Parts: sequence; C-alpha cells; structure tokens
Amino acid sequence: MKRIQFKLRGKANMEEAVLEEKETKILINGTNVDVCDIPWDVPVNGTVYGTLLNYKGALAAFEKQLNEPPYIEPPKAPILYIKPVNTMISYNMPIPLPKGVSQLEVGAALGIVIGKKATKVSEEQAHDYIAGYTVVNDISIPHSSIYRPAVSQKARDGFCPIGPWIVEKHEDVNPDCLSVKVYVNGKLRQENTTANLIRSVGRLLSDITDFMTLNAGDILLVGIPENPPIVQLGDRIKIEIDQIGTLENSVVSEEELFLGVNP
Repeated sequence: MKRIQFKLRGKANMEEAVLEEKETKILINGTNVDVCDIPWDVPVNGTVYGTLLNYKGALAAFEKQLNEPPYIEPPKAPILYIKPVNTMISYNMPIPLPKGVSQLEVGAALGIVIGKKATKVSEEQAHDYIAGYTVVNDISIPHSSIYRPAVSQKARDGFCPIGPWIVEKHEDVNPDCLSVKVYVNGKLRQENTTANLIRSVGRLLSDITDFMTLNAGDILLVGIPENPPIVQLGDRIKIEIDQIGTLENSVVSEEELFLGVNP
C-alpha cells in the first residue's frame, strides 16, 4: 500500500489516504471507496513544465530534421514549455476537441511533483527535492515543428489532465524504471518505460535547476514517448504508469462542452 495525496472538487484542502495495491480502491477515513466514484479535482497547483525529446525514441524520430536548418544540431539542454492553468483538468473530466480539429495527440507523461525550492541541485541530491509523482496527459493538436513554441497546439483549455492523485515519494518507487501504457477505447495503443529517458529524473532536475528555480508544488513532466497515439471525438483514453496510477478521460466536442457558457 502507498500513501497518496489528493483533492476533491469543491474542497479547498488536500487530503491523504492509503492506496490499495490494485489501485481500484482507496482507503478514506477507514472506508474503501471505488476510484471511479470519487469526484476528483486536480491534485496540484504549481506550474507544469513539459520536456520535449527526452525519450530516446522521440529524439531519434527527429534526428534527420535536427541536423538540418533551422535546428542545425540536436539540443544540448532540456527543451521546456509550460502547460498553463487553463489546460489543467482532473480525472474523468472531458477533453475538449476544438472546432475545426479532427484529431488530438496523447502525451503520456510521468509528473514529478517538486517538494521544496530547487536551485542548482546536483544529480545526486535531486531526489531529495521530490515530493511525489502523478500521471499527466499532455494533450496537443498534432504538429511537426519544434522550432517555435506550440502554444496554440498545446495550451488549449483542458489539454492537461492530471491525477487522480499524487503518490508520495517512497524508496520502492524508482521513477527511472516505470512502465507507461496508453489504452484507447480499451485497446493498448502505446507502451514504453522511463528507463528509455535520455536524461534520468535526477539529471533532468539538475540540468533544469542549473538555469532556473523550481518551487514547491511545481510539476515537471519527464517527457513523452515516441509514436504518441492519435485520438478523435468520443475516444476514451486511459494512461497507466506502474506504481503511480491510472488517469482516464474522454474526448468531447468543445462546442458541445462550452455551449451556453459564454453569452
């Protein structure tokens, strides 16, 4: 069993519970509750930083382009971007499919939750700055360029499901060796492991905090595996990360979802 932190819709404070081994129930105040029956809220409130091309396969897929203009050569430092607060939604909340867009790209990512202010930390000390781990779906509209920030493709409303909880850091959880699986409508569409990261979690934290500070509550996505699944209207997405949890959301029409929201 693992200790988890979570937040419920309509509640101001984070709560704690015990996660059962099969991750289908959690023990809250002595009562076992089904995960699907809980009104989850986003369990984080810091800045979400994404990392591009940190899986070996993802970098290899861009190898030819990265050695041509405008890139000229592969990146020597982590490529970061931000998923702003408008993108964040919780477990089982709908992912909006924008008008005029037919497909979305699933971004299965391990989220590292920062536990304390981190500035110029060493790779060896990096894990001391981790509070826990969560599951993130870094949704985007398919695009090919990494030269310009893909704000309109990655920062849409509802494009960053997170949760349903944070698994507190524990010596039994090795973030550099966790399986990552994506199911679409019940079918396995992607499988990888964080053992294939170019920069391990410790090195990634060290390299990033060498030039910028991460604060308590911030979330760092370690990267997205190559060949991300493509989904469309009505699809049900499930991301499973070994020892961390399962995140599920469905794709719905943005027009239908926001109908009547604005006058």
